[in-house]
Amino acid sequence: MKFDPTLILIAVALAVFVFFQFRSSRKRAKETAARQAAIGVGVEIMTNYGLYGTILSIDEDTNVALIETTPGTVLKIHRQTILKVADYAKPEETDTDTDAIAEDEPAEIQLNEDNAIVAGEPEFGERVEPEVKKPVRKPKTEPGE
Repeated sequence: MKFDPTLILIAVALAVFVFFQFRSSRKRAKETAARQAAIGVGVEIMTNYGLYGTILSIDEDTNVALIETTPGTVLKIHRQTILKVADYAKPEETDTDTDAIAEDEPAEIQLNEDNAIVAGEPEFGERVEPEVKKPVRKPKTEPGE
């Protein structure tokens, strides 16, 4: 009996694919179990939609969790929307950020007679009131003049 080399190659590729699928699903299951074990009452969490809060209680039967987002604000959410335990890692500061800010600063500031800053363009989000010019009144002239 003679085997076709392409049939053997397809069988080996299928076996490798099944092996990696099984391995990744077991890895995901372990990560999920570890994450669920870390979630308990009093833990600060982040939900799937980016909401941060502290767990007040978890009902295992109905999969409902009560979280407090701000003092006095309690939300009822589904347990599966809890993404992870909140991590508040601060981003690292670099020297390049200060250099970029220095380049954006205006070279010179001009002041008017009231010592107010005169700017050509308003800053982003700055409210600019339109200047209202008062009409110049001509002095009244007498009809006989």
